[in-house]
Amino acid sequence: MNGTGATKVLIVDDEAPIRLLCRVNLEAEGMEVVEAADGIAGVDAALAERPDVILLDVMMPGMDGWQVAERLVEEDSTSQIPLIFLTARAELRDRARGLELGGVEYITKPFNPVELASVVERLLERVRRGERDELRREKISELRSLLVE
Repeated sequence: MNGTGATKVLIVDDEAPIRLLCRVNLEAEGMEVVEAADGIAGVDAALAERPDVILLDVMMPGMDGWQVAERLVEEDSTSQIPLIFLTARAELRDRARGLELGGVEYITKPFNPVELASVVERLLERVRRGERDELRREKISELRSLLVE
């Protein structure tokens, strides 16, 4: 949390309407929102702002979400920030890649923006309790069960 006590969320998405939709719903729940319109700006914002969580699109021009995630995980100052992928890429292999790159959640577009704040809070609560690895194991287990079906 930042100095105001509010959860700080960085939204990295090249689509302004998606950023606005996220911003409105997160701010309505008292969260502070920082936006970046591309991957490079997203990495810069993560380094400068130190958000509590990052909502990260995958398909962006230039540096895509996968590359952003790799960069953030490599940096000591950002490696522990939880990543929530928010993307239209819904294939199981994409979900798996997001988890491999350190993501704690993978939300596919279209999504319910009204539920976004509660998803962010629930995930952050678990991460703060030290359950980050357990969260990722649960998501991987969910993926495996989908592959078996």
